[in-house]
Amino acid sequence: MVALAVLALVVGSQLTPGVAETRLGRHVVGGDRGWDVASDVAGWSTDKEFRVGESIWFSYSAGDESIVELGSKKEFDNCDLSNPIRLYTDGLNKVALEEEGPRFFTSGRPESCSGGLKLHVNVRPQPEAREKPTAQEATVKDDDDAALAPGPASGAAGRGGIWWRMAVWMATIFCFVGVLSA
Repeated sequence: MVALAVLALVVGSQLTPGVAETRLGRHVVGGDRGWDVASDVAGWSTDKEFRVGESIWFSYSAGDESIVELGSKKEFDNCDLSNPIRLYTDGLNKVALEEEGPRFFTSGRPESCSGGLKLHVNVRPQPEAREKPTAQEATVKDDDDAALAPGPASGAAGRGGIWWRMAVWMATIFCFVGVLSA
């Protein structure tokens, strides 16, 4: 039964791309390839936003690679690994982003670092929860004092909404239960 649940999670996450990473604030560095020179970590991170309370995950071959967290941009830029803050060597490491500010990660191998296997993360604060506008703020006054029509609802009913995702997950689970019981 546990195997069924794991299989459903894997298939369901493939059917709803980005849900686990975006909704839960987990970033797997380098995407599918993980922490590897071939993964273009710098390119992977260009469209990512990292927030306080999220985490980044490093996945790599522990026998071939390690990750060094450095304390300054200068050390990072020069691949100066002589004064690390932390060293990660387990092959799969979760790093909690607990404070605002820059974080610098490089390969523990100088040749990989020089080859571009490094990640600069700028951790930003969580966006402030915005209260709903008052009725007065929601109206726009022009010459006729008319209010704008409401815009489209947020994706709750659309393809990206929570109900769609739940339906996909349930369908996936029912399919696998049917396959296993047959």
